Amino acid sequence: MTGRASVELADYVRVLRKRWVSIVALVLLGVAIAAVVTMTQRPAYEATSEVFVSTQGGDSSADLQQGNNYTLQRVKTYAHLATTEIVLRPVIEELGLETTPGQLANQISATAVTDTTIVEVTATDENPERAAALSNAVAATLATVVQEIEPEVGEAGQSRVKLTLTQSADVPQQAVSPRVPVNLGLGLLVGLALGVGAAVLWELLDTRVRTARHVEEVTHHPLVGGIVADPRAKARPLIVQADPLSPVAESFRALRTNLQFVEVDGRSRSFVITSSVPSEGKSTTAVNLALTLADAGQTAILVDADLRRPKVATYMGVEGGVGLTDVLIHRAELADAVQSWGNGGLYVLPAGQVPPNPSELLGSKAMRQLVDTLEEEFDWVIFDAPPLLPVTDSVVLAKHLSGAIVAVAAGQTTRHQLESSIAVLENVGAPVAGIVLTMVPAKDDAAYGYGYLPVQNAATPKRRAVRSQGSESGQPSRSAEGPDHRPAHSATDVRSEAAAHEATIR
Repeated sequence: MTGRASVELADYVRVLRKRWVSIVALVLLGVAIAAVVTMTQRPAYEATSEVFVSTQGGDSSADLQQGNNYTLQRVKTYAHLATTEIVLRPVIEELGLETTPGQLANQISATAVTDTTIVEVTATDENPERAAALSNAVAATLATVVQEIEPEVGEAGQSRVKLTLTQSADVPQQAVSPRVPVNLGLGLLVGLALGVGAAVLWELLDTRVRTARHVEEVTHHPLVGGIVADPRAKARPLIVQADPLSPVAESFRALRTNLQFVEVDGRSRSFVITSSVPSEGKSTTAVNLALTLADAGQTAILVDADLRRPKVATYMGVEGGVGLTDVLIHRAELADAVQSWGNGGLYVLPAGQVPPNPSELLGSKAMRQLVDTLEEEFDWVIFDAPPLLPVTDSVVLAKHLSGAIVAVAAGQTTRHQLESSIAVLENVGAPVAGIVLTMVPAKDDAAYGYGYLPVQNAATPKRRAVRSQGSESGQPSRSAEGPDHRPAHSATDVRSEAAAHEATIR
């Protein structure tokens, strides 16, 4: 078996395992329909009689041979004749039936036994006695009719052909239909065929991205994480804080680990979290990723760059009146807009007021300068930005960052949407750092093992030193200053931190 054949077989097995419920449902439906049809069918009985066809006249061997050949040629004609009006009408009159020759013909079948001169006449009826009577009556009438219509030979004027009833039909004891085992077996096979066919067809027509394999079929960019679906995501978006031991929180930590080995061309690690369309979990991914980065002892700033439908301030529980928009239009200083969050090295820059020109602001010179400042001041810069396909905000922003991380909702995003999103980024030269598969069902095989995903273009982690734990005096220790290190940020005093950066920001 070739490798390709093995893959196809594995695909079929996966489809059957995935859609076994619908397959079983169709099988049960097929059996149920067969059972209903069987129960509604009236029992039918069959009775069969036999007629022997022979020739008369001639004593020599040549005459006998000629007569035998003639009989073999005519026997099929007599079998057909048994279901014609000339035979059936006398039968109707004889048995007093309330039917027509055409209707009665549906109950009669006559066949010529191969390589013989015997005609079998079979009658089917709901009444076993009537079935036997019909078979015998048709056989007898057929013999009479043939005698009348065949040409006479010899001086006596006798018919050359003679039909003899050699076996009368007996009254059948068992019905031939409905055949319960056969009907139920047929219903099972039909249901199974429909179930498997529908499952395979649905899989072929379903273009939604569900697994890591589907992502690999669409793009060569690495899959850097898979986020397990959280049924209570809307009620508790900060899952890393609300339930740090859950599989969902662990999947965000795996994403953090994988991002540390993404090649960023020596730049600070600044990423925009976006998606193809709304409701793919990009904002939830952005805020929880920022939390895990801060939990690892590194400084991170979460910037809400979704200037159309900002959510970061609501999710993080911070004041969102002043933010990114105000900084870009120089209505507020960065030090005043940035807010410290929690006891770690996490800072938040809300979106601020919703502007009339989001794309222009995100692509402005002020935005590029802000990115440079944030990359100098923080280990990680995480932007939450709008979806790629409806608007261009994320595209213009991604050009200034280390890369874009595209969130793909498992079972929702189509392959065409993902392919179009990647094309939009690549067409403008925006780097794509990787793909994050979100809302992965916990029971799905695809929900496990993402912490060990191979990351393409792996590189050494960033040069910045991780902040050490506080000293005995309660003050956070600082790393040595030099060309490859800078003082780590203290999160114990928001105002002093802002003051420490004010000169650089301005």
